[in-house]
Amino acid sequence: MRPRSGPTVEHRVLAVRLRLLRERAGISLQTAAEALDAHPATVRRIERAETGLDARQVGELLDCYGVPAAVAEPIMAGLGAANLPGWWHRWRDAMETWQQDVIGVESSASLVRTWHPALVPELLRTPAYAAALYRTQYPDDTPAQLDRRVELLRERQHRLRERGAALWALMPAAALHTTVGGRAVMDEQRERLTEAARRPHLTVQVVPLDHPPHAMTGVPPLHLLRVPAPEIGDQAVLETPGVRVDIVDDPETVMNHRIRLDAACAAAPHPGMPLPGN
Repeated sequence: MRPRSGPTVEHRVLAVRLRLLRERAGISLQTAAEALDAHPATVRRIERAETGLDARQVGELLDCYGVPAAVAEPIMAGLGAANLPGWWHRWRDAMETWQQDVIGVESSASLVRTWHPALVPELLRTPAYAAALYRTQYPDDTPAQLDRRVELLRERQHRLRERGAALWALMPAAALHTTVGGRAVMDEQRERLTEAARRPHLTVQVVPLDHPPHAMTGVPPLHLLRVPAPEIGDQAVLETPGVRVDIVDDPETVMNHRIRLDAACAAAPHPGMPLPGN
């Protein structure tokens, strides 16, 4: 079994299909576990994409659920691809555990919406800006470890652009007045944001310093990820910096976050407006 680095979307999709097939067959976790001669927690881990998809186990589960060959064969055929490590696997030494799950979804997302209350959103940061932040966030890292974190971020940004995914970022103007890494770093970051705002598939909104409170005022960093796979609903990632990161897939909770973000974006200056100070 390869070291865990977070499931790919292909893995997640098959895991969800297995859960739905069990539920539609009216089979309990306990009964499914007995078919594997295992504990119910094993089946739950399979259905949550927390463990590799073993062909023998999956085959026995499909038999237990009475799944016809026309449905079972594509699932079995997809196990090889689903068990492949994601592209980010080789950077797992530079990732937090929660990042492995987030990047697994982000890497197949057709739309990423992001808000940061105080800084330039991560997917829009220059390498120099990111490196300066990492030096503060990870003071015990060696220079090589910090470089690995910057490499990972650059690869995430590259892959987002390469597949033409949409990125919609909202941030306060305060982010551009918080000096990260010095004046030269901030000048480069401003230039990058101005250039990025001209790209297709990318929307940048900056809330002015004198703007009244809005729906996202005081809300920690938030990211909404949409994957074009019906088995996987939208995901919300809510950060409490230095404390915890919550990954939420409950539809009602995600919808509430989306409504708040929609309201803040509607109140913010129209995309394409010059950056404050430019």
